[in-house]
Amino acid sequence: MRRHRQSRILATLGPSSSTPERIRALVEAGADVFRLNFSHGSHADHAARLGLIRDIERETGRPIGVLMDLQGPKLRIGTIEGGKVTLENGRRFRLDLDPTPGDATRANLPHPEIFAALEAGTELLLDDGKLRLRVDAFGPDFADTTVLVGGALSDRKGVNVPGVVLPISPLTAKDRADLDYGLSLGVDWVALSFVQRPEDIREAREIIGERAWIMAKLEKPSAIERLDEIVALADGVMVARGDLGVELPPEQVPMLQKRIVRSARAAGRPVVVATQMLESMIVSPVPTRAEASDVATAIYDGADAVMLSAESASGQFPVEAVTIMDRIIRQVEQDPAWRTSLEASHVPPESNTPDAICCALRRVTALLSPAATVAYSSSGFSCLRASRERPATPILGLTPQLTTARRLALVWGVHPVPFEDVHDVAEMVEHAQTAAVTHEFARPGDDVVIIAGLPFGRSGSTNLLHVVKIPQ
Repeated sequence: MRRHRQSRILATLGPSSSTPERIRALVEAGADVFRLNFSHGSHADHAARLGLIRDIERETGRPIGVLMDLQGPKLRIGTIEGGKVTLENGRRFRLDLDPTPGDATRANLPHPEIFAALEAGTELLLDDGKLRLRVDAFGPDFADTTVLVGGALSDRKGVNVPGVVLPISPLTAKDRADLDYGLSLGVDWVALSFVQRPEDIREAREIIGERAWIMAKLEKPSAIERLDEIVALADGVMVARGDLGVELPPEQVPMLQKRIVRSARAAGRPVVVATQMLESMIVSPVPTRAEASDVATAIYDGADAVMLSAESASGQFPVEAVTIMDRIIRQVEQDPAWRTSLEASHVPPESNTPDAICCALRRVTALLSPAATVAYSSSGFSCLRASRERPATPILGLTPQLTTARRLALVWGVHPVPFEDVHDVAEMVEHAQTAAVTHEFARPGDDVVIIAGLPFGRSGSTNLLHVVKIPQ
């Protein structure tokens, strides 16, 4: 089950991919981590899928990460008389707290927090940006607007308020209940939606603690304004291009994608590029050429992982979608320009011992071309730091913690292996050589590079680099 690529694939499970046979086929095709989308499905559905993942993990002997994706606040209008109405350009339209069904002149917006954050001139987007309103006047319970871009408006359509930090928590009552359940199941990552500011990550951390790693979904313009702060507090980030593309002009999204990837790589945080990567494969067995190029661009930029949403959750060709994504990644990683691109975007190390060791690792692998790097890590820190350098060899991540191994399944270049703990350097070298051969990363006579922290078991103490030749 060794992956012959460095970038990872995150696949969403759903109605099209919830049988043991289908999940096993997705793993064999190349899925490294599975996403459970708590915006859909019941707790029982997600528990059943996670149980199947763990069964297949035991069968294959390969750690598989599980990411639970919280829904986050969903801002929507109320009902419309007759189910639908047409808003015309230039007409006045009011949003208010009145729960009665709306019409061509007004609609219910049951979110007083939106009215509290408005300013004159603020634009409101309805139905994923298809309709656009300008706020002319407002109060604590209403907003009078002018329709800038009209069209059909039906019941319960979503509302976006770009450029405004809303005074609401990213964790709704539903999210908190989902989070409590997901953590009890043993998920490895929690994707936090509706992140607007660093404080949102701190709020989630107080609840989650060390039970899972937090992935900040970057989908709000306000989060981009404080990007580096949010990246520093999170364990990973996701470029959530769907919602980001609603609240920002589409021509800005590619630039922001690159900026987010650069920021995450600089901080040594795993970064996932998500949304509509192979969208046509929901109904087609092959992607468009533009979609293939989109996946390739994320890999050239050095993203840790690319994600499939509806393509694998509800599409007609989930296994084919993972297969073609695997093929695209491997093709890109065979291109010399890919390595040149990674080198050009390399981030200088900081002045500390772990960075110095991992910077040396990058140089050693480039000069000696060893078969593999073996990183010992209890918390995952050494593997993350090694991955940040994007070394020329794969990273065999040996950890005594199965939970750490599962979390590292999302990280660029890291092939996680649960392994017994070591107590001295001689034992470390012996285990590293054995693991490299057993997992088909090296053969007798090959060099391997080992990094670790002494004393063993202390997080963040990476301070050893050792090159050894596997005995013939």
